[in-house]
Amino acid sequence: MRRVRDSVPWRLWAVALIGFWERAAFWGLTAPWRTDVTCAENYMEHPPHYKQDQTPGALALGQAKATRIYCSFYVFYYITPIAAAILADSRLGQYKTLIISVSLYCLGILALTISSLPANIDNGWGIPGLVLAMFLIGLGGGGVKAIMPPFLADQYTRRRPVVKTLRSGEQVITDYELTLQYIYNLYFWVGNVGSLSWFATVFIEKHYGFAEAYGLTLGLMSIALFMLIFGKKWYAIIRHKDNPILPQATRIVACAVKSGFRMKRADPDYQLECHKKEVTWSAGMVEELTRGLQACRVLLAFIVFYICFDQMQNNLISQAGSMKTNGVPNDMLPAMNQVGCIVLGPVIQMGLYPVLHRRRIYIGPITRITIGFGFVALSMLYSTVVQYAIYNTPPCYDNPSDCPSASADNNRPNVWIQAPVYFLISTGEIFAYVTGLEYAYDHSPQDMKVIVQAISLIIAGLGSAVALALSPVARDPNLVVFYASLAAGMAVTTIIFWMIFRHYDRLQEPASKATSMSEWLTDTKQGGLLQKATTLNHTWSIVPPDADAS
Repeated sequence: MRRVRDSVPWRLWAVALIGFWERAAFWGLTAPWRTDVTCAENYMEHPPHYKQDQTPGALALGQAKATRIYCSFYVFYYITPIAAAILADSRLGQYKTLIISVSLYCLGILALTISSLPANIDNGWGIPGLVLAMFLIGLGGGGVKAIMPPFLADQYTRRRPVVKTLRSGEQVITDYELTLQYIYNLYFWVGNVGSLSWFATVFIEKHYGFAEAYGLTLGLMSIALFMLIFGKKWYAIIRHKDNPILPQATRIVACAVKSGFRMKRADPDYQLECHKKEVTWSAGMVEELTRGLQACRVLLAFIVFYICFDQMQNNLISQAGSMKTNGVPNDMLPAMNQVGCIVLGPVIQMGLYPVLHRRRIYIGPITRITIGFGFVALSMLYSTVVQYAIYNTPPCYDNPSDCPSASADNNRPNVWIQAPVYFLISTGEIFAYVTGLEYAYDHSPQDMKVIVQAISLIIAGLGSAVALALSPVARDPNLVVFYASLAAGMAVTTIIFWMIFRHYDRLQEPASKATSMSEWLTDTKQGGLLQKATTLNHTWSIVPPDADAS
């Protein structure tokens, strides 16, 4: 029978909506801080201005300090998920830690809103309020970023296949892997829709003020907190007591290191037979941890992916500024990436994948990540071609930033030639980034899913840090070589990644096939289709019972 994705319960849509409000709040509140919006770093960089015909400002820190503060915030934002992950997986559980994270998030935005009032800025509270807000938002936002993906996927509790009859009369079987793929594509899509909120906050910032703009994001995040708290009785929640998984995992890895970096030698039977040593962990735990470490190896390749991805935040904006814009702000071009994700996401998930599935073609996660890497490599190659065209435009050639004259502007390539770069990156995100989230969840130990997700965020932070370190060399007249080097680096990464990990697709045993088909068919014949939610190595506590799983 053909495999298809299952329908998802309504509570999963509710959690996805919480993710929408969080992304809307994050992009809205950071818009006045970033260098990639029309009012570049207005809040931190410029002095207070209260007239609509003036550039909005507040703290008068200057561009250099504003950039350093913003980058420091992002480093903090990528590091903090580890603390939240340890709490979620070892102590409090995902739900309680998520409540704490969202509450800190709201307190941070509240501090930012109050400190951005004109009277408080004039009294010198702007900078202390910003520091406090960044600290709280970094703690809370980092926690949400790490916990939300596994918490969302946990809302789908049916792991066993179910036979369904389509309207056409065809009998199909639901597949957990395909359903998980759909869930994370949904999460990615709603996040990109939410990210469009920065248009609203930039408009409010300019025409009304920073406090009003931040107040909007506070309202958005408050909705997320409200839905999270008052929807508790409907969410699927894994009950956690004090969980020794992290100390146990540390001991297993240490044992494997002492045995020549071989995880198989950490198996209890091997330890007992070869070292006469009884250990406190099980063979199943060693196997799960091995899968988790394999997932981390796969995610390491994303460092180069993020280096290329981060070019949208700076160098590609500068490239657009060297082109004929016809009045279009060059820093508005990155919005094409979000548009691409919103448009192409459903096309790929609802169009391409079903067409392939009808032909019994199922693309494994490693293959999808490889395809995504390939599209990102193509985006950097296309950027190289665009930059080459800019450098071959008279009279400025390879120093376009030194040619502000109108005659030079008329000779420059049209800025919309750059648009395919963002659509190529969008396609790469849909294939690679979304699959990375899915892979981190599906291949991590049941009690370490948030920790593995936090590790993936640290990898993203490393990529962003490398991209920032490379920024001094991204200058005229070296940009053709710069983009070509990124394209080559991404292409080499793609090839090596495929060569090393392609066998993982063949070895992967989908969770939906964990119970043998013969056993499942026996259950079906004896007692009808099993509708209860089950997992292999974990007991679920669902509040209320999963009545809508059918």
